[in-house]
Amino acid sequence: MRAAVCRRYGAPDVVGVEDIDAPSLGAGQVRVGVAAAAVNFPDVLIVADSYQVSAPTPFVPGSEFAGTVTEVAGDVTDVTVGDLVMGTGFVGAFAEEAVVAAQAVRRLPSGVDLHVAAAFGVAHRTAYHVLRSVARVQPGDDVVMLGAGGGVGLAAVQLATSLGAVVTAVASSQEKLDVAAGYGARHLVNHKTGDLRQALKDALPAGADVVVDPVGGDLAEPALRSLHRGGRFVTVGYASGTIPRIPLNLVLLKGITIVGFEFRTWVEHEQEAFARNEEELMGLLADGCAVPHIGATFALDDVVAAMRSVADGAAIGKVVLDVAGSGDVRRQI
Repeated sequence: MRAAVCRRYGAPDVVGVEDIDAPSLGAGQVRVGVAAAAVNFPDVLIVADSYQVSAPTPFVPGSEFAGTVTEVAGDVTDVTVGDLVMGTGFVGAFAEEAVVAAQAVRRLPSGVDLHVAAAFGVAHRTAYHVLRSVARVQPGDDVVMLGAGGGVGLAAVQLATSLGAVVTAVASSQEKLDVAAGYGARHLVNHKTGDLRQALKDALPAGADVVVDPVGGDLAEPALRSLHRGGRFVTVGYASGTIPRIPLNLVLLKGITIVGFEFRTWVEHEQEAFARNEEELMGLLADGCAVPHIGATFALDDVVAAMRSVADGAAIGKVVLDVAGSGDVRRQI
């Protein structure tokens, strides 16, 4: 099979497309013919060996895919050959075939496009669990979304709006903000054009209820300052490449709650909330109320360009690899 392979750690350029043996199928696993895979920022970090967990080289990068089940292990009963599914794994998605545990795939609702499905899981699941269960967003809440032009950011703008929140989108370009506005953002702030602290004060003079931060770096502190007393700050990741240092006196004076969200560990400890949220989210997908914004589509051979667009922050929404060559390929960097 053809696959993107990382044989040494480094920048996206170390990844190359090769012909390799397909992975073997073990107990409890399914094989999926991959139609499309999404590129996420953690994929870039894993290739650089900068993620919380290392993947031993050589490995096939990619954590999110959609396609058709082509083989199931004898002990698998919930998934059958021919099912259209979307799935996640730590690595292995940027290939013509992926083998994962049966529990890692989910059948698609009727009528959902495979490219849409490939781009849906990681960003929308992260955003929904953060908003629904961690930030506990309620109708009428003012939510500040940092990195609102990215995959998680745009998903959170869309989903927070569906939960009845008033969203302030913070992003690095007018183009990204225009897209966020199309998904429901009420207030738009370009942090490249002025003082973020003042811009948030102007947009939300009474203060925000919630800040969701997948960016970190220099944006975190002014965003935290925008919270009113008792507000909630959720740290989701550090796409800026810098882990922020927060003055704890702000937390003390404002009575703010700061909480972190890391998908795997949260799921391990919140099984009941996870199951409820998954059912609600899949209902939103089936109804067309939660749809990822696919800002760029690349062929598998252009995987380096796709990963670079995510690494450089140039992408708007999700970046998708058209692994099976079944759709239009648009190169946008």
